[in-house]
Order: sequence, then C-alpha cells, then structure tokens
Amino acid sequence: MLKLTLGLIASLIGTANAQGVIQSPNYIIQMPNLNSGAGIPSSSNYNVGTTIGQTAPGLYSSSGYRVKSGFQYIYSIIPFSFTISSVSINFGSLIPQTPATSTNTLTVASGGAGGYQVKASENTPLKLSSSASTIPNTNCDSSCTNTTAGVWSSTSRYGFGFNMSGDDIPADFVDLTYFRPFADRANSESPQIVMSSIYVGRGRQSTVTYKVNISGVQPAGTYNNIITFTAIPSY
Repeated sequence: MLKLTLGLIASLIGTANAQGVIQSPNYIIQMPNLNSGAGIPSSSNYNVGTTIGQTAPGLYSSSGYRVKSGFQYIYSIIPFSFTISSVSINFGSLIPQTPATSTNTLTVASGGAGGYQVKASENTPLKLSSSASTIPNTNCDSSCTNTTAGVWSSTSRYGFGFNMSGDDIPADFVDLTYFRPFADRANSESPQIVMSSIYVGRGRQSTVTYKVNISGVQPAGTYNNIITFTAIPSY
C-alpha cells in the first residue's frame, strides 16, 4: 500500500499604502495617494482616476512596509484565499506495471493588482517508512523535469509524478498525458510554479493528478511523502 500525504502552507504578503485625506466637520476629501492633485471625478457616463505631480514616484520598501509612490491606492474587493479539496491521497494497494492515479483540486481567489502564484514541492520522494527504499520521481517516457513536463504513458516507466489541468496552469502541461516530478527539497530543489496569473480572479481552479507506477521488484510496504503547496498573492 502506498499513501501520499499533502501538507499546505499559505503565504500572505501584505503591503502598506499611502493616501491623502482632508476633512472638517462638514466634509471629507479623500485622495487615493499623496500628490499635488488626485481624485476620482465622475458623471453618469464615466469614472476617471487621476494622479498628478507625485514627488519621486517609485516603489520604496523596508522591513514591514511598502510605499508605492505615484500609484493609486486600490482596495481589493476580492480577498485572497486558497483551498485544497483533499489533503490526504491514498493510492491503496498497487499492482506492478499498472499505473494508479488520484486527484484533488486547488482553488484560488485573488484580488491583488499583481495576481498570484502557487508553488509546489515534496519533502522527499515516496519513501518506505521502515527502510530507505523509495519510489523514484518519474523521468516520464523519455524526459521530464520539475520545470518541464513530458509524456508519461508507458507502463514500463516507473516512478511518481503529477499532471496539472484547468485554470492558470503552466503551458507545458499540454494534456493529461504530460507529467512532471515534484521539486525535491531533500535534493535542494526549489518549489516550482503550478498555477499563476497576473489578473484578478475568483474561483480559479486546477486539478492535480498524482500518478505512481511500480516495477515487480519494488519492495513491499507503506510509502509516503509530503507535498507542500504555497500560495502567494501579489499587490
């Protein structure tokens, strides 16, 4: 029996914003940033956001804050969220040269002006709990890496890998026959992007298909590892 356990880390990066407010007991004038002129004039036919004369425009940051001088302050009406439909994948008992697959769904909502990324990695290849035996990460039918998917359809090619389908996935996942191995942190490999977009969006979903195929000489036992998905918004 092989069991794959998934772990989740959600990283949220906040930003600080500056805006001008002038007020008295009778009125409030709110400007979307600090300028010689700024505002949002409107009529029944249009809305215009303006900024004029910002001194030293640019992005300034230090520990704990960011100031976007010359950029309008835009309040996100879509809070960032990230969910995984299932955090435990169990392949059950495997039959040699008979690939087994299982899936879960990643869902992202992102309202930040810079979009988002989801990265994935594993702590180690699938490993037998009682010994050092592993199921190696797949090399696909001919070649694939943790950054470039390849066709994996042969039942005589063994290992563990994943496919992505759905929204905002990397272009190298051409169809459901294309797989990659997960980036292996035990081998000092960096987590790789599995979903990303520069646009605002709600309910962006992708399906992760996990696949394992073993040879007839694979030692028996329960194998497991931990897959970590890190979701990062950008504002």
